[in-house]
Amino acid sequence: MLRRHSGTINHMLEGTKVFEGKCNGIDIIIRHVRRDDVGRLLNFINIISKEQTFILFQGEQMTLEEESRYVEGFIYKVENHMAIKLLVFHGEEFIGLADVVMKERAENHVGVFGIILAKEWRKKGIGRFLMEKAIEEAKKNIVGLEIITLGVFSDNPIAKKMYEKMGFKEHGLLPGGIKHKEDLVDHIYMYKKL
Repeated sequence: MLRRHSGTINHMLEGTKVFEGKCNGIDIIIRHVRRDDVGRLLNFINIISKEQTFILFQGEQMTLEEESRYVEGFIYKVENHMAIKLLVFHGEEFIGLADVVMKERAENHVGVFGIILAKEWRKKGIGRFLMEKAIEEAKKNIVGLEIITLGVFSDNPIAKKMYEKMGFKEHGLLPGGIKHKEDLVDHIYMYKKL
């Protein structure tokens, strides 16, 4: 059962633009998720999953029905101040996303951060900028958020270093906690107090 914090429903965020301009010389637009993003999100996650990059999807392919349920549930959380999801575009091209989703019950002051960028848009500073915007939007729009956590694969030192620069600290490690391209790697857990 999802909880509502404030008694007010936030219908205003859907599709709202957060940023339009240059990031390291690259024109980008960052906006909140909309219901009609289902198709682009489905295509994106299925491409990234096939790549078997540093995300929990390791080749699985989502269906339109599964992605539609996911997006509808996510927007419900956004409307109830329990999540944010930002999409980043270069022109009309969808190039990445970042989100923060609140945990529940005794952990309802903790949000979980996630970020994914398309392969050709990595290592250009867009990920860090998107992360900054996601944290700003989470602070403004998620009620009760006090701590943000994330998980990082131990074989992804570039991401770990970026998270550390953003003020995240390691608080635990599950040896062999991730199966990445059929190899077992450690899952590192990090957090940031707001």
